[in-house]
Amino acid sequence: MRRRHTLGSLLLAPLLTACFAAEGGGSTSDASDGSRLRVALAFPPAENLSPYGDDATLLSRLGVTEGLTALDANGAAAPALAASWRRENDRTWLFTLRAATFQDGSEVTPAAVAAALTHATEARPAPAALSGVTLTAKAAGDAVRITTKSSDPVLPLRLSSPSLAVFAPKAYGKGGAVDPVGTASGPFELTKVTGATSAGLDRFDDYWGGRAQASGIDARFIADGTARANAVRTGQVDIAEAIPVAQAATLDKATLKETATTRTTSLHLNTGSGPFENPRLRAAAREAVDNSAVVKGVFEGYAHPGTGIYGPAVTWADGKRVRPTGRASAADPHGTSVTLATYDNRPELPEAAQVLQQQLQKAGFKVTLVVREYSRLETDALAGKFDAFIGARNSLVDTGDPVAVLASDYTCDGGYNLSRLCDRKVDRAVAEADAVADTGERQDAAMRAEAAVLGTDAVIPLAHQEIITGVATDVRGVLLDPYERTLVGLGTRR
Repeated sequence: MRRRHTLGSLLLAPLLTACFAAEGGGSTSDASDGSRLRVALAFPPAENLSPYGDDATLLSRLGVTEGLTALDANGAAAPALAASWRRENDRTWLFTLRAATFQDGSEVTPAAVAAALTHATEARPAPAALSGVTLTAKAAGDAVRITTKSSDPVLPLRLSSPSLAVFAPKAYGKGGAVDPVGTASGPFELTKVTGATSAGLDRFDDYWGGRAQASGIDARFIADGTARANAVRTGQVDIAEAIPVAQAATLDKATLKETATTRTTSLHLNTGSGPFENPRLRAAAREAVDNSAVVKGVFEGYAHPGTGIYGPAVTWADGKRVRPTGRASAADPHGTSVTLATYDNRPELPEAAQVLQQQLQKAGFKVTLVVREYSRLETDALAGKFDAFIGARNSLVDTGDPVAVLASDYTCDGGYNLSRLCDRKVDRAVAEADAVADTGERQDAAMRAEAAVLGTDAVIPLAHQEIITGVATDVRGVLLDPYERTLVGLGTRR
């Protein structure tokens, strides 16, 4: 699902095509004057392409933006605008910059980077990557020194977030506004935005990583999944993200690219107000849900039954999972009326909502469905105007750190808390996990925190998804990214 901070990805610039599976290969050493790429994206801009919210992933997937770091294929921090970094002490890191140029021709300087990160810290609502984090950034010679209020062992991962992309000084206006047109540093320069319908991008020839093989991108925002599939089938686009499962059979198999992702579709129950403020009714909803029916009937095999916040694409999770405890006993709903909302940018979600409506009604609830386009639904969902919400969320999109999604989505101060959960036990477990530096121990602590969240029945995992990307047979080098941060890179061409 998409995220506010404005879900749910993001993103970061597509640095090296080797970072993720690049369909058809594609060396970045051949900087030919290739054709323009025609790309269909599922989510129209919801916040005027602000880098601090969901729109950050639009910019990163199109190769417009990048931050100090990136995520490699193993989910570790990799160099981006920062060529290297080191930890000076418990709270301070030094990031040495590479020689790079913004798309407006100005240099990427330590002062510019520090100013960009400062703007991100002042954004409201705060970017999810900064949930619970206070940092200051200052120029230090050819580097940027970043100091956090408390120890942050995963700061390099955090800085890979699409919402912490770096822009030229001219991008930042009054009131926290950021103009990404011609001010980022990625391989493709945003040159034109036509509302929520389309955008034009040209190759940025002075990109530090080399010239992209495509000369530009013509992007279309197509919320309707059937329309995206039709655009691939009829040759109107070269690449279309998030092909609906129901449309997969209508396309040539050679154009379908499946990718296991860290995205989980879940049912969020509003614990802050309404019927599901009662933990016994949340337990009744959990017992009513049969997620195998969702996987088989809705996702048609392109998913696994939900087992937790982290799915099988997070390869270490299953072996460390902790059984939730302290769950309430279920109460009889006795005809309790609830509103269940979801969005249609991902066509499987309204279908899943219908399945859950039937299951909940069979258990004794009265269920009213609300389905809208995501940008028209997000504000109400975060404000708690629905009793339940079905969303698809990439658990590692913000930072690559498993603890970050817990802090953002399930703590009292979380910026994307659809369940409106505020539980002291959960907050304590998340805080304990966030204090652990060792990777393996941090994963163990994250799974204990996951168990604490699941023990509240604030969220019911439904399905761990694969995504289907439509790619024309003459296109090479598409970035099939399990973190859903990248799509078009230096080697993407036709």
